[in-house]
Formats: sequence, C-alpha cells, structure tokens
Amino acid sequence: MSAPSDIHTPLCDLLGCRYPVVQTAMGWVAGSSLVVATTNAGGFGFLAGATIAADQIEGEIVRIRELTGDKPFGLNFHMFQPNAQQLLDLAVKHKLRAVSYGRGPDKKVIGRLRDAGIVCMPTVGALKHAQKAIEMGANAITIQGGEGGGHTGSVPTTVLLPQVVDAVQVPVVAAGGFYDGRGLLAALAFGAQGIAMGTRFLMTSDSGVPEVTLKRYLATRDAEKIQISYLVDGMPQRMIPNEYLAMLEKASPFKRLRIALSLALQWKAQTGMTTRHAMGVLWKGLRENPGSAAQTVMAANAPMLLQRSMIDGKPDEGVMSAGQVAALIGKLDSCEQVIAGIVAQACERRAALNAMTTERAATAPAALPSAQVA
Repeated sequence: MSAPSDIHTPLCDLLGCRYPVVQTAMGWVAGSSLVVATTNAGGFGFLAGATIAADQIEGEIVRIRELTGDKPFGLNFHMFQPNAQQLLDLAVKHKLRAVSYGRGPDKKVIGRLRDAGIVCMPTVGALKHAQKAIEMGANAITIQGGEGGGHTGSVPTTVLLPQVVDAVQVPVVAAGGFYDGRGLLAALAFGAQGIAMGTRFLMTSDSGVPEVTLKRYLATRDAEKIQISYLVDGMPQRMIPNEYLAMLEKASPFKRLRIALSLALQWKAQTGMTTRHAMGVLWKGLRENPGSAAQTVMAANAPMLLQRSMIDGKPDEGVMSAGQVAALIGKLDSCEQVIAGIVAQACERRAALNAMTTERAATAPAALPSAQVA
C-alpha cells in the first residue's frame, strides 16, 4: 500500500517501477542516459532501439542495467528495421520487463515475448488500433491523444482515454498532454493506471539534446503553434514549426519526393539496410495501400530529420517533434526533479480533493424526516 505522500497503481507492479510515470522511446533522445535517469528517479524508461546502431544496442542495454542496479526498463522497436530480430532476441536474452512498438508485430512475435515474461505495451492513437493490438496479444497499452508530439492521432486524450478504458480489459497508460501532477491525477480519475510522457522528458537536463535545440523548445510559448503537418513522411506529425518545415510547405510535390528519396538513401546506408530489405518494405507498403508509394519512400524522412535536431544540433534544418505541452514547460529540470514534482503535486491535489469532498459532506444539510419529504 502506498503512503499518503506516494502514488502507486497496479501498473507499478506490472512494470516494476516505483511510480506510474513512463518515459516514451523518442528517437535519438531516449538513449541509455535518459533511461537511467528516469529509472533511478522511480519512473519506467523505454530505450529507443529503432535509432541506435545495431553494434551498439546491446552495450546500451548493459549500461542501463549496470547504472540502475538492474532495475526494470523497456525497449522500443519497429518490425521494419533491419535488425528487428536482433532487438527481439536481446529483449528475451536480457529479460527486459517490457517492449513498446507501433503496428507491426504478429501474434507469433508477441507470443514469444509474452512467453518470456515481457510486457507487450504498444502505443496507439485510436480505439480500433487499441482493440487490434490487444487481439494480437498486447497485455498493456499506451493511448496517445492528439495533443501528443510526433506521429499522433486526431482524437484528444480526454475523449480517447475514457473510450479505450471502457472498451478494454488490460492496463491503460495515458499519453498526450501530460507534464505535471494534475495530469497524472486526472488520468487516474479517467481510469488509466499511469501516464506516459515524451516531450516532458525531452525537455530535461538529462535528455542529452543539444542546447541550441532545447532553447528552441523553451522559446515556444504558444500551444496553438505546435501544429500537425503531413509533409515530413505523409503521416500526421505534431511538431514545432521551423525553417525546414516552411521550406517543405513551399516546395513542389516533385521536390518533396526528391528530398525524401535522398533521405531514404541516407537512412538505408546508416542502418545497413540491404536493397532487398528496402524493396521488401516498399513492396509491403504498396500492397497495404497502393496509393502510398510516396509515403513509403518518405518514411525515412522522420528519423533522418530528427537526427539533425536531436543529435547534430541543427534545429533549423531538421524536425522538432513536440506535444502541445512544450509551450507550458519553462525550464529544464532533471528527471528526478520532474518525477518527484509530479508525484508531490498529484498527492497535494488528491489531498485537496479529499478535503473538499469531506467538507462538503460535513456541511450538507441533514435529510428531512421521511414524513416531510414531498
């Protein structure tokens, strides 16, 4: 049982963390350092396996285990990446507590992970995707409302969260629009078992994101300007507008496709993807949606453009994915300060609500005798 100054839910037991606060696997951001900082602060961190070189990923896993005293953490992967099988094998080998993913893994893959005692916790942005993921074997799920950063859906968290909670029988984690203790308490009131945050952890002193990029995030004070664009990879992405996005908006469709092809070749070379594998990904995309040839080619845009901002320190030449809450974050605290502050504020708000309802009950007029009731 948690103390009055603590917040504990069944999700904490499932993931093996102290607090129901999850750090999402942001590409080029959620490396071992951020996961270590999150985990040691009592949260649950996911390592972004999709943007870590194949020859470095196991070293990152080992480093996290060593620097956290072997505390539980998770790994994110995409089935289309060339070393997807390697990541699956490493998750099983190192007995990681959880994996996160989007659409992609089939029942056989998920079954293997479940048999190894690994929690399968995909992120989805729609009720139908949540139901499909659970049908495929997911035993926990993160739902991201439209306020969230990066690839996102169109339904706001306040609508999507209760919709999913009412429809599924697995633990639900709420994402999209969360950054403080008020949000955590609200998510629990909706029926979620915890919150997941990306932008809030990106905007910390532990994220490792270049200072010049973080200054751009901190300078964004208008939530309305953190808008959704389809120009990066053909799918809805919420981001902070910059010079590169302005250029794409003015570019012709042919120029955008030419840029996408160039970035796709860079991504192919960087990941070691063979031409056969690349053609297989393209062919699968064409079979699933014959009209999405350009979108399939453009899929490499996001990781390459994120790398420019998050690694190279060139926010004007890349993409700055962000949830709308970026406009509400005014300073770079450590992960420990962020999580401790969220828990403390949630406890304060819980106590205030309890006091409010207790006071109301104490001052409510006594019920009339039954004979006097009209």
